[in-house]
Amino acid sequence: MSEHDKWLAQVQEETLEPDLPIIDPHHHLWHFIRPESEHRYLLEDLLKDTGSGHNIVKTVFVECSAMWRSDGPEEMKVVGETEFVNGIAAMSASGTYGDTRVAAGIVGTANLNVGARIGEVLDEHLKVGGDRFRGIRYLATYDPHPDVRNGYTKPAADMLSSAAFREGYAELGKRNLSFEGWCFHRQIPQLTDLARAFPDTIMILDHFGGPIGIGPYADKREEVFDDWKKNIAELATCENVVAKLGGLNMTVNGFNWHKNPKPPTSEELCETTRPYFEYTLEHFGVDRCLFESNFPVDSVSCSYNVLWNSFKRLTANYSTYDKAKLYHDNSARVYRL
Repeated sequence: MSEHDKWLAQVQEETLEPDLPIIDPHHHLWHFIRPESEHRYLLEDLLKDTGSGHNIVKTVFVECSAMWRSDGPEEMKVVGETEFVNGIAAMSASGTYGDTRVAAGIVGTANLNVGARIGEVLDEHLKVGGDRFRGIRYLATYDPHPDVRNGYTKPAADMLSSAAFREGYAELGKRNLSFEGWCFHRQIPQLTDLARAFPDTIMILDHFGGPIGIGPYADKREEVFDDWKKNIAELATCENVVAKLGGLNMTVNGFNWHKNPKPPTSEELCETTRPYFEYTLEHFGVDRCLFESNFPVDSVSCSYNVLWNSFKRLTANYSTYDKAKLYHDNSARVYRL
């Protein structure tokens, strides 16, 4: 057991509502081997988390730059990730590893900045992803301050508004593919403008639009929250946008759970982040929101069981009908599972 696993194990909780069916619409799978480190989160690692108490019936994989092809055209190398994940999905679909259907939906990546010719890459994703490939994410996370790490895509500040990017984005709708919007909170208006320009393409907001809580924003939580609220309310007016509820436990969000002697309980997580959840639910409604784990990234702060317990505390007084939407049905609809 790693030191981090020992830290997480300090907080053990009984699973709340263990029979509630859940689709986890956002997790990663990877194996990165570098000279200085090795990072692994593969099928058995995910199943250890999904099997920790909650009733996870299906999952959706979201790109993380894993297992790209080592040769071939540069733009086509990203398809290797879809091949990799589709293989894991096939393993899971055999039933050998239990009832959870891992990566029933797959979200890959593609550099939309190259314009219309990205259609060839999208077609290859669809070919190797079989009937599981659902859309792409191309990181837009950008902030000018050096303390904030930008996306590995090295996006330009105005990428989402550029003509070339939008020419590539237009190829998604032609193939009934969705777009995962992962940006920081000051960029949300760009997502709104993009969603309005392509009203027939489904956009999924990742991680609440990335409210930053580090660097120059560390002591400005109220200011960030007010700015975020204004931007989220405007984005919610776009009917083609849905919002994932989760991904607030990363280091960039600045809650600094990982610096404490013990990880937070589900009650601590719930109450600290409640304003973001309730405001998003108020504006998007229960028909356009879906809970996500963002694992293993969010495991920097808490265990999988504690995370989903925190969501269930938030929805303790919701109707059975609304819970079914938020935990399962909306993800099934959005990702066509």
